Amino acid sequence: MAKSSTLLLCLSVFIFIITESSLAQTCSNYQFSSNSLFESCNDLPVLDSFLHYTYDSSSGNLQVAYRHNNLSPGKWVAWAVNPTSTGMVGAQAIVAYPISDGTVRAYTSPISSYQTSLQEGELSFNVSELSATYQNNEMIVFATLSLPLTNGGNINTVWQDGSLSGNSLLPHPTSGSNIRSVSTLNLISGTSASTSGGGAGDSKLKNAIWGIMMPIGAIIARYLRVSKSAGPAWFYLHVTCQASAYIIGVAGWGTGIKLGSESEGIQFSTHRAIGIALFCLATVQVFAMFLRPKPEHKYRLYWNIYHHTVGYTVIVLAVVNIFKGLDILNPEKQWRNAYTAIIVTLGLVAAVLEGFTWYVVIKRGKAEESSKTSQLGNGGRSQYA
Repeated sequence: MAKSSTLLLCLSVFIFIITESSLAQTCSNYQFSSNSLFESCNDLPVLDSFLHYTYDSSSGNLQVAYRHNNLSPGKWVAWAVNPTSTGMVGAQAIVAYPISDGTVRAYTSPISSYQTSLQEGELSFNVSELSATYQNNEMIVFATLSLPLTNGGNINTVWQDGSLSGNSLLPHPTSGSNIRSVSTLNLISGTSASTSGGGAGDSKLKNAIWGIMMPIGAIIARYLRVSKSAGPAWFYLHVTCQASAYIIGVAGWGTGIKLGSESEGIQFSTHRAIGIALFCLATVQVFAMFLRPKPEHKYRLYWNIYHHTVGYTVIVLAVVNIFKGLDILNPEKQWRNAYTAIIVTLGLVAAVLEGFTWYVVIKRGKAEESSKTSQLGNGGRSQYA
């Protein structure tokens, strides 16, 4: 039976690695090669972009590092603050692109119309310490902006990328992610909200973790318990996973976001309604654990039926709700795709373990039946000896 424990341990490690690689690519985990440090960061919802920043309210200086990943050669990037509106026109941009001698050019460009070619020019506020690096398909633009705090600390930001023709910048695409790369950032709280239906911060997306721990907890309870060598450890692992998922889920539900458009509001209302149902069912499930009868009790069968029914209902609702939340928060679908891959992997693991469990149970049953038959045979022989 030690083989089953080893198999489950290996599969758990495999799932953990997949989870980490899918969900850990966030700005908070990034370390700059120059050892630069910033107080806050935001995972921007589109264009594989991240913003690291430190704001000094006393001086009005905003130190930023804009990162753009997965940037193929021959591309330019831009990050901008728009002091007057939430769109492209009026944005005060910082532009960077690699040039043929291997260096990176970074400059400022005010945008006054949609027909801009991002000509170099002075911005409406002072910019200093402007530089950029490009390596491993990642562009990083550094700058310090003088931005006196106004509007409650909110600034409108825009970011873009486009192709190059030699050292000439071509217009960026006008569909998909390139028309959703707009957000409002609060320099005091550090929160960011997309003004075009995009995503919220990284902390919201990480709440998907609770929709991973719950299925893992169920897998542990379903399959590890058949191993005699597992002892009571399977129960404590099961409870740890489920309790952690419950705490993370409640925290995520309690800190829900508000979305701007009417359609998003409807989606979010549905998302929150399912969340409330999940909270109620999961809370009842937690208290029911303290009231469970002993295994030999005559009502234990009915408690098991209740426990399994509610438990699987919670898991299904949790997975559905996380998909809904990721669709609202992340129109680019990369988080949805990552979560889909994890759930499919968990499903395959459960299918493999289900077959293995039936094999173990049937084999154990045959062994016990053979042992009983042997004992009866020996008893019969001794009676007539």
